[in-house]
This record gives sequence, structure tokens and C-alpha cells, in this order.
Amino acid sequence: MSDNVLQVAANAVQARSRIQQHIYKTPLIPARVAGKANSANVLFKAENFQLTGSFKIRGATSKLSIHPADGNLITASSGNHGIGAACAAKALSRKLTVVVPHSVVPAKLAKIKSYGANVILAGDDPGQAEQHAQRLAASGDYTYVSPYNDAGVIAGQGTIALEILEQAERVDNVFVAMGGGGLISGIGSVIKAFSPRTKVYGVSAINSKALAESMAAGQVVETEHKSTVADAVAGGIDDDTITLPLAISVIDQVVECDEEEIKAALKALAFEENMIVEGSAALALAGFNKVVESLAGQTSVIVLCGANYDQGIIKSIICG
Repeated sequence: MSDNVLQVAANAVQARSRIQQHIYKTPLIPARVAGKANSANVLFKAENFQLTGSFKIRGATSKLSIHPADGNLITASSGNHGIGAACAAKALSRKLTVVVPHSVVPAKLAKIKSYGANVILAGDDPGQAEQHAQRLAASGDYTYVSPYNDAGVIAGQGTIALEILEQAERVDNVFVAMGGGGLISGIGSVIKAFSPRTKVYGVSAINSKALAESMAAGQVVETEHKSTVADAVAGGIDDDTITLPLAISVIDQVVECDEEEIKAALKALAFEENMIVEGSAALALAGFNKVVESLAGQTSVIVLCGANYDQGIIKSIICG
């Protein structure tokens, strides 16, 4: 186990004390149907019930809580990180600008604005929005806060795993959707530090799999990004990302899912588990479903990372 992984785990413990008054400790809910046919025990870590509807408030609050109150912060987001950062900025009295792509889900954009953050629309996808925010920060007028490529953010996301290990008597496997890598780097580092026997599965959307392809190559690589219902995991990763080496260290297996598999998981969560979530949350269940036959008798935690969805899109999938 690398020193970096242990440091992330230690940082997560410290972050928890800073953020706990600003977030919910989300429930760990036994599945009604998932895994039953294969004698697998499934628990959902319900970040879809988090204060802002997504895990992102954890990392944002962790980062903003250690940043000086003066100065202008800028970040980029396809939605959930922007919502979490805007909420954290309001709670901590920080000045924040959020750059979002033109493809942002309208409901997510409305939530960002509701917390009083300044919003800039730029680029056609999350990667382009990040590049625009980084250029503005390079001018010297702002301090850039990465949605995932930041030690403070990753530590905040790792607090999810601290809760999981307290809430579950046993955890054999954890399934986490992969985007820029902040979530799985944080969760995976804590898991490997405190429960090394637990297997960490990273679940990637085939239509946008920058981290998965970079892991396979051992370095950051360019990849094509197509539209995905798991929009929160779409986009590229920074050339200097700290999440790639962490992901390589803590992820035991990567599972890739196509759009039909993600949509099927969305329907299962709605009709069988009584939970309507966003596509990136369903992605984690889709990954579990692909390997469930090998998990009989084991306890698997599926991280439902959020529920900030476009109602029209979700209705068309669930009811279509």
C-alpha cells in the first residue's frame, strides 16, 4: 500500500471533523431485490439522500473549509460539484464562481444559482468547462478548485467510506462509478487503509471512460467522449491528475457498462428499490449486475452517488 493512499485515508479522517456539521451522514440501505437471485447481499450507500442530492458536497466543503475566507474561488462542474461547491461556499461565506458547460442539466444549473454563486457558461462538455475555468484562474483573478484533482476534495469524498465501514458489519466489495476519479480515489484509499480485504470495483461508462483508459495505459490518454445518461461521470481528466495513480493503487477491478445497461439499472432502482437516482448512480449498480454471479454469499456496497437528474430524461428512460 502506497504512502499516498495512507495519506488520503488520514486526510479523510481529518476532513470528517471539519465537514460533519455541514452534511448528512447518509444511510446504508439493504436492497429489496438487487443480488437476491444470486444469493448476494447488497447494501446501497444512499448519497442520493445527501443534503444537495449528491456526494459532491463532501469534497467541496472539505476543500473550501481549509481555504482562506478572502479571495475569489473558481471551479467547473457538469452540475453536482457545482451544486455542492455553491452550497459549501454559502455555508462557509466564500466567494465562488462556477463554470458549467452549455450541456448542463437545467435542474442542476438552477440549483447552483439558488445558492448565490456566480455562474459562467462555457464549452460544450465538462472538460471544456474545466479548461475555461483553469484559464480564468491562470489570469490571477481566481484560485482554481478542481472537482476531483485536489487532495482536499478527495479527502472529503473519502468520508463516505468511513461511514460505510462504521455502518456495515462486513464489506466484501464496494462498487463506485468512475468519472474524474475523486470519488473512487477517496473511497478506495480509506477502504484499503482500514479494510484491505475489501475489493474495490470501479465502474466506467463506455461512452466516456477517460480514467479507465488511462488506467489501462498507465498514463493520461485522450479518449472520445460520447453522450451518456451517466452525465456526471462524463469528461476528461487533467494531465497532472493525482487521481490516476491513486486509482491504479486502490481499484481491484474495472467494469465497463454501456448505455442500455445503465438504463436497465435506472429502471431497477425505480421499480424494484423504490429510488429514483441519476445515471451515474445507476452506473454503479449496472457494474454490480455484470459481475453479480461471482459474488454469492458476499456483502457488496453500491454507492448511489446522487439524484440530481433531468426529469424529462429520467421519465423517458423509466417510462419509455
